[in-house]
Amino acid sequence: MSDAAQPDSESPALRSEIEHKLLSIVAAEPTRASTADLYQALSHVAREQLAQRWVDTQNADRDNKARRIYYLSMEFLIGRAMNNALAALDLRDQAAAAFTAPGPSLDEVIECEPDAALGNGGLGRLAACFLDSMATLGLPSWGYGVRYEYGMFAQSILNGQQVEQPEAWLQDRSPWEFPRANKHYTVRFGGHAEHHGEWAEWHAADSVEAKAFDYVIPGHGTERVSTLRLWKAAAPSHIDLGAFNTGDYQRAAEFKNRFENISWVLYPNDSTSAGRELRLRQEYFFVSASLQDILFRHLSEHGSFCNLAEQVAIHLNDTHPAISVAELMRLLVDEHGMAWATAWDQCRRIFSYTNHTLMPEALETWKVTLVQRVLPRHMLIIYRINQEFLDEVLRLYPGDIDLIRRVSMIDDGGGHDKDKRVRMANLCIVGSHRVNGVSQLHSDLMVQTIFADFARLYPERFHNKTNGVTPRRWLAQANPALSSLLDERLDSRDWRLHLERLHELRASADDAGFRSAFAEAKRGNKQRLASYVARETGVTLNPDSLFDVQVKRIHEYKRQLLNVLHVITRYNALLEGSTEGVAPRSVIFAGKAASSYHMAKQVIRLIHDVAAVVNNDPRTRDLLQVVFIPNYGVSVAELIMPAANLSEQISTAGTEASGTGNMKLSLNGALTIGTEDGANIEIRDNVGADNIFIFGHNTAQVSAIRQSGYQPHDLYLNDPRLKEVLDKIDSGVFSPGERSRYHDIFNCLVHYGDHYLLLADYTDYIATQARVDALYLTPAEWQRKAILNVAGMGPFSADRTIADYANDTWKIRTL
Repeated sequence: MSDAAQPDSESPALRSEIEHKLLSIVAAEPTRASTADLYQALSHVAREQLAQRWVDTQNADRDNKARRIYYLSMEFLIGRAMNNALAALDLRDQAAAAFTAPGPSLDEVIECEPDAALGNGGLGRLAACFLDSMATLGLPSWGYGVRYEYGMFAQSILNGQQVEQPEAWLQDRSPWEFPRANKHYTVRFGGHAEHHGEWAEWHAADSVEAKAFDYVIPGHGTERVSTLRLWKAAAPSHIDLGAFNTGDYQRAAEFKNRFENISWVLYPNDSTSAGRELRLRQEYFFVSASLQDILFRHLSEHGSFCNLAEQVAIHLNDTHPAISVAELMRLLVDEHGMAWATAWDQCRRIFSYTNHTLMPEALETWKVTLVQRVLPRHMLIIYRINQEFLDEVLRLYPGDIDLIRRVSMIDDGGGHDKDKRVRMANLCIVGSHRVNGVSQLHSDLMVQTIFADFARLYPERFHNKTNGVTPRRWLAQANPALSSLLDERLDSRDWRLHLERLHELRASADDAGFRSAFAEAKRGNKQRLASYVARETGVTLNPDSLFDVQVKRIHEYKRQLLNVLHVITRYNALLEGSTEGVAPRSVIFAGKAASSYHMAKQVIRLIHDVAAVVNNDPRTRDLLQVVFIPNYGVSVAELIMPAANLSEQISTAGTEASGTGNMKLSLNGALTIGTEDGANIEIRDNVGADNIFIFGHNTAQVSAIRQSGYQPHDLYLNDPRLKEVLDKIDSGVFSPGERSRYHDIFNCLVHYGDHYLLLADYTDYIATQARVDALYLTPAEWQRKAILNVAGMGPFSADRTIADYANDTWKIRTL
């Protein structure tokens, strides 16, 4: 290796391994190795050790005939793998010592790795945290998903607007994946089904091959690992050679692409009929391949399916894998000759289902005509499951036709066949033995609102599992400064596996020395984020200002727009000279808007337009700055979470199922400003009501406001501050080149009902933000409360959540 790439002599064994991989895998001369070459070499050192753990784990589970949990999810937002792998292998310190000046540091080597583009938001990151905890707790476990070649999209900003580009994270191949050439299954579509008594023969119109790629998910404090198996779609043959040989090269390529586009993009745009069909194909593709793989493994170990429910637990992460219920029935009955009643009994004992939304419009449904065309056999199976279920309901509640309509898996579309839809959540509930929400409030509301009828039919089926996050990534890896401080104060590193130990920090909140060290760690994290923001956006943030953070998917119910209203209110007050009691503040946004979501994209554009005015106004920029960080993902979050002072969790009460960003931010010492929604309530109960900023109407009050005939126009007319803010947005103060740019936003809030009650919560939100300022201007008290937030986060470990699932839902023992 050259001086620029010379590992430190303190790590001779690791240096030798790196040099060996440089030659044998990367084919690079050690003295001329680039930073990217070093990343490849180090990743293969870790990969080799993980591979041995993977083999040992699988052998042990096979020999023990272990009961396994299979976690099916459309998203696994695993982020970068290197740092996590080194921590799990206890190689982090050695690797850091191996890369010293004048060569690249370990952090620079790690920066070579792109984020795995396998998810978008909280759903996918939750799934990744859960796999980490399953491995750490020693659960025989597999995750199943799709190997998206281009993710959802890479977000860039052009003239303040979101621009979507393919996220080609696999262009240089990932050293962390293990292609499984011998693991592939045929997935079929279309055609028709021919009945033969209880079973049917499916004459499909076309098919695609699902090829397996494995990612090893290491446990911490154990040598056990979990497996994430992802499926890539491959055409039955690579091209239409006949078309190619006749010179029709376009048709030859289209044949290949028609099949392989299934695994190209996460959440294809469903605003077109072609997009909706591709989504359905994508969901069925990964479900069918996964279930075929599960059954193959079970049969090879046990020889029959008579004990399938005793050995297999399948968890559906939201409704995307809901077609699993029909597919398992098809495989057992049609492919393996099991009697219908026996198969259905097995099915209902195998599946469990997590719901992630309280909004009826967000519950996935498919047109019956689409399902009939793409999955004709499954539509017949769903009809039979539904009929048997409705017969059961009628026996319990004879004559209650309205109940039948509400719980049916088929929405009759008002009697019009073309409008009939399959309700996938209903299929999940009927086909599962356990159904859970993801915070106590969400679970309570779930059985009181969207699933009230099912809760009456199956009260024992519904329960709560409050979400959690893994402290290994979201504190130990993301925030080494605070982690070192915790190690010293707790005189142990075992809080990484036992997060409940954080409660011991409560006494340290009154220790002036500890508060000072805590503040120093936070400021270092803020400087690190400020450097990143300057590179990516050109905005220079003041690390002594209050870092006010709202980072999450851009959606109307998450109310980034309410945050913008506060920014403009603050700006207006500063222009009027109202600076007394105002803390310098940097308002930080990040998140992606779905490609077809016009209003969300308008919010992103408004944020940029407001930032352009505020940041360039010399009268206010010392007290207020606004920045939008593009292409939000796991690695960006690992910079933002440790730097945040204030965590914005401001969704309309009753709309956020749980949230996990609120947990990550609080775990890193941010104070929450939020509504009584999702897990905010449980965070408040654990950190103390005096150490969180709760504002706005609660769920019952939101319901009452809507039922009383909410009139946002009256609030607009009667609040001069609010009127000034909205008028500036509407009149083009922030968009002088296009005065009418935000008419739609203004009208949605003032004239069209303000569905998410931004104006109803505005006054209390502004008043609560003033309380935030007052506290921040008292640094010792702010730090005390921040420490108490960290101390109260023990219950929000994903390890606790997964232990609850294992004991209550999956009936699998943890280590």
